Amino acid sequence: MTRGPAIIIALAGIIALALLPLLAPSYYASLMIPFFGYAIALLGFNLLFGYTGLLSFGHAMFLGFGAYGAAVLAGVLGIKSFEAVLFAVMLLAALAAIPIGVLCMRYVGIFFGMLTLAFGMLFYSFLFKFYHLTGGDSGMRVPRMDIIGLEFAHYNKIEFLAGPFYYYCLALLVIAAFVMWRIVHSPFGLHLKALRDNPRKAEYLGVHVHQFRLAAFVISAAYGAAGGAILGFRVGLADPELVYWTQSGQLVFMAVLGGFSNFFGPIIGALAFTLLQDQLQSLTQYWRFILGAILALIVIAFPGGLAGLADDLRWRARKST
Repeated sequence: MTRGPAIIIALAGIIALALLPLLAPSYYASLMIPFFGYAIALLGFNLLFGYTGLLSFGHAMFLGFGAYGAAVLAGVLGIKSFEAVLFAVMLLAALAAIPIGVLCMRYVGIFFGMLTLAFGMLFYSFLFKFYHLTGGDSGMRVPRMDIIGLEFAHYNKIEFLAGPFYYYCLALLVIAAFVMWRIVHSPFGLHLKALRDNPRKAEYLGVHVHQFRLAAFVISAAYGAAGGAILGFRVGLADPELVYWTQSGQLVFMAVLGGFSNFFGPIIGALAFTLLQDQLQSLTQYWRFILGAILALIVIAFPGGLAGLADDLRWRARKST
């Protein structure tokens, strides 16, 4: 996608999201908070999956780093600034991702995926079993924090989530997307694409394959922690289920649903998944079955995802004119 259409699409999306709290009930505005969290996490996940060619089945581990890091920093240590907590959990996740990445980068394909799944389940087991440290299946409380130095004490939780925190998360998503756009269109991003398409040839040309893959893994971990902090803040709880392998599957689902070959695909996938899940849960208890059928349909009929389908429709419209 060229820069001109990308800017137009991004501006249209930002304007639509900015108008949502003004035009829709507060329920739908608060529903978008998980979307913002997953969208930021997916920007990092797709750097690893779509641009580097490494599929992680344990990436929800970093959502847990963000949520539990926020619980410890705000609930135990008493840090009230969400910006400080956000920066700290991103840094901690990036540091934790280095030794994990060093071990995982020795492998590719299904072996990389299964090894990340193993680390994810080890972290889940730690959170679930060490009750005196993590709260076990009860989780850890994530208290309300200040944003941009303001407490917003006169807002109740729903008003806060649908108002100030909504626009705060929208701004975070815009900043995260801009930074990721710069990353993937930088020489670093071009190196990632080269080693994704042909790692052996890229290595012959002087690309340090393992180092670049490790860097992508670390960046994706930091983005995942940022998304996890938002998810934990919205619920007010860091839950071990956030780290379970099904959450990693949801990240893959959203990336494929939106289209991992398109920069905006994961964001579209996060939005579509959030809305679909909300509507299907209100209609039937078999909503997971329907989501699975939708994913199968997307993979078979539209391998480029929803973003790829939109690109195809736009190309056909231009061709017909």
